Amino acid sequence: MPAETVTVQLGNRSYPVRIGAGVRQEALAEARKRVDAGQKCAAITSPAVAAAQSDFVESLGKLMPVLVTAQDGETAKSGAELGRIWDFLAGNGIARDGAVFAFGGGVIGDLAGFAAASYLRGLDFYQIPTTLLAMVDSSVGGKTGINLVAGKNLVGSFHQPTAVWADTDLLATLPPREFAAGMAEVIKHGLIADAELFGLLEQNAPLHWNHALLPSVIRRCVEIKAEVVAGDERETSAQGGRALLNLGHTFGHAVEATAGYGNYLHGEAVAIGLVMAANLSADLKHCTAAQAEAVEAVIRAHQLPTRLRTALPLDKMLAAMRRDKKVRGGKLRFVLQDGIGAASTADDVPEELAIRALERGGASR
Repeated sequence: MPAETVTVQLGNRSYPVRIGAGVRQEALAEARKRVDAGQKCAAITSPAVAAAQSDFVESLGKLMPVLVTAQDGETAKSGAELGRIWDFLAGNGIARDGAVFAFGGGVIGDLAGFAAASYLRGLDFYQIPTTLLAMVDSSVGGKTGINLVAGKNLVGSFHQPTAVWADTDLLATLPPREFAAGMAEVIKHGLIADAELFGLLEQNAPLHWNHALLPSVIRRCVEIKAEVVAGDERETSAQGGRALLNLGHTFGHAVEATAGYGNYLHGEAVAIGLVMAANLSADLKHCTAAQAEAVEAVIRAHQLPTRLRTALPLDKMLAAMRRDKKVRGGKLRFVLQDGIGAASTADDVPEELAIRALERGGASR
């Protein structure tokens, strides 16, 4: 199947998302073109990706210096690691006409993207995502940032990439748990914008990295995200807009922050959050109980958790949710699913119903 392109339409900052087997070679060609023009570039990757994709990292290394983060996972999205990247860019003489290439999953994209956004007040930035989650979600849209102890992604910047290359061949070395985590974001896209996609996921569970449907599924998710981002790039819409992409994330980020970063993969926490959001939506009559049960069933069918493995303190989860970026006027703001294939935002959710959803998911008083 030939590579396909989805364009994120942002005027003179529009950029292509290339999807298909082997498209990472196009990223190398772009890097070579810039280096040949005298522009110094740098690449950021992680230990696991450097080990699994050593040949490509070696190819990048022939064109530019490569920094491997000190660790894998969410704990790498820290102020210390960000400072290390800044020093790396400065030490290698990266100038304003240079660029940063992020080769990894969502953590590397967020971290390297924020480094590119902030170093010299902004460098060009390219994404070469290596995980399903990054391909369908985090590599598109320009959200970059790091975590604080207080919460997920509380420090960051909107900084759109110059191009994204989603090479499906890279998924061959992705551990099954990581692949499943990416499916949580795929399911989310179906829930907020495409009932047909959700139905396809129900009928073909579980997908795997070389499933014939996967390239078209990735493309559809990118199309959905690109359309939402084009309409509300900086998440400023009073209702709906880019916030809809956070279905399940208010709960999911609370899971991550309370359990400690790394105990749940981001996609696993989102999967639990999607079930909590579905139950909350059913309680508020935004969807039926049967539709909430369908969400839980499709998440389970794609080998994802539907509730906490061990109980987490309810008060700490609520505190984490109150620090969520979507809080406005001191009120928790939730994304609710409206049936299957649509969603809406709400800031008038009774706290007792949010608590009920948390307790059904395994939180304890």
